[in-house]
Amino acid sequence: MDPIWYNYLSRNIMDEKSPSLGIRHLQVALLFLNLTVSYIVRLNVGVRIVAMTEQAATNQSFQQFEWTEAEKSYILSSFNWGYLLMQIPGSFVVRSLGAKMTMLVPTFVVALFCVCTPSGIKMGDWRAFCAIRLSQGLCQGLMLPCIHEHLVKWSPPAELKHLGVIAYSGIYCGTILALLGSGYIANSSIGWPGISYVSAASCLCWCLLWFFWGENEPGSSHWIGADERSYIESSLKSAHTCPRREIPVPWKAIFASVPFRALVVVNSAQHWADATMEVQIPSYLHGVLQMSITRNGLTSALPYIVRWIMSHVYILVEHIALVRNLIRPTPLKKWIVTVSTWGPALLYVAIGFLDRKNAGLVVTLMAIKAGLSAGSSIGGRMNIIALSPNHSALLMGIMCVLSDVFTPLTPLVTGAIVTDPTNRYQWQIVFGLIALVFFLSNWVYIIWGSNELQPWDADDFLHKCPVECCEREDTQDVPDLSNNGKIMLGHPSERVTEAKDKVMPEQNKDRSK
Repeated sequence: MDPIWYNYLSRNIMDEKSPSLGIRHLQVALLFLNLTVSYIVRLNVGVRIVAMTEQAATNQSFQQFEWTEAEKSYILSSFNWGYLLMQIPGSFVVRSLGAKMTMLVPTFVVALFCVCTPSGIKMGDWRAFCAIRLSQGLCQGLMLPCIHEHLVKWSPPAELKHLGVIAYSGIYCGTILALLGSGYIANSSIGWPGISYVSAASCLCWCLLWFFWGENEPGSSHWIGADERSYIESSLKSAHTCPRREIPVPWKAIFASVPFRALVVVNSAQHWADATMEVQIPSYLHGVLQMSITRNGLTSALPYIVRWIMSHVYILVEHIALVRNLIRPTPLKKWIVTVSTWGPALLYVAIGFLDRKNAGLVVTLMAIKAGLSAGSSIGGRMNIIALSPNHSALLMGIMCVLSDVFTPLTPLVTGAIVTDPTNRYQWQIVFGLIALVFFLSNWVYIIWGSNELQPWDADDFLHKCPVECCEREDTQDVPDLSNNGKIMLGHPSERVTEAKDKVMPEQNKDRSK
């Protein structure tokens, strides 16, 4: 790395007291690889369906299937139904068992389903394909809550955002490999069944790495050094006066939280667009632009290469703006989300008016659109940790359920609209619908979005503090909210330690006596 950049990053992003590289970075690398292999399995289905149904466009040595557009849409949506069902259960499983086994077992099962996919399709046709994809979705539904929980346990607060962006960039890497590599595999001697076998091998390799190197937390790791363990654990110590091993979930406060609702709305819009384009873009490129399957895969992957690069550009720009006090965190997040939604909305409309004579321009606009939308992860997934680090895994599960409830519908909606994949006017409706969803959702985030720590994140927000902890003289009629909970509820913009003396000065004087 260039010394100037290294000095800048180490001075401004990393804590001067922190070990430069350690096991926490290895954990982040493993999370990155998990998302990579997960998205390879999740997204290679778009190219695979083209290869399985358009024999003239790919390897003719393998069986071709005569599936209707409706049947294809069922296959494309089946994964998302399973993925949706396991989000909230996954957040409770990882809180009980930790991330190691909760990620290892499902990924191994996904690999087994990949191996069985070609023979299953030959025996059960598209219905068997739907059942396999549904099962894989159930397994992968555990992943995002696990990744959020693991990041919170291993990342010092000063490094959390940057390590999180690195981990979640595995989504882009997996998307690129799925779209780019699938076309070449389908045209090779192993054909479309080889896509499943390569996916299975990728998952099994990750399982092996995770089995030896993955750990639930720094305290249980055999590989971490004493300095790094001390640095992580000391930086993660809670400042609350009533720490609990298991923090009760403030369900009512979470669902009543306006900033969280706004985050769900804008994230739902992004999921709608991503779910449509990730699996439908091969059909669009093949039908409207008439691209071969090899070029199709390369063109489908290009926008995600740009998006991957731009995600790091966004995080660098955000860091510089905050370090130099150019803008406060919440307005900055709103600007980033606005650029990431309204910019792509305009480009979606423009793409809908272009045909195969303008194929180069279409590809260019798709790349620009993807680059602009890269900021959505900063205003979306990583913003969850800013709102509530204590409940980040649960919030991730809730947001994924509420956001992904529309995701299985997008292939069905697209299948209902696009009855002829070569008809550009039908695709115009699909792109226009995405643009409308983007435009409306961003207004919600501009008005109600926030990047501030929420009062219901306090460890003892719903906890009845025991006498030993709170040193109460009167133990009768203990209220539902602790003192810290009351303070946080009354002053949501201030931390407990800063607001306590202001709100209850007389009680604090009595305690000091």
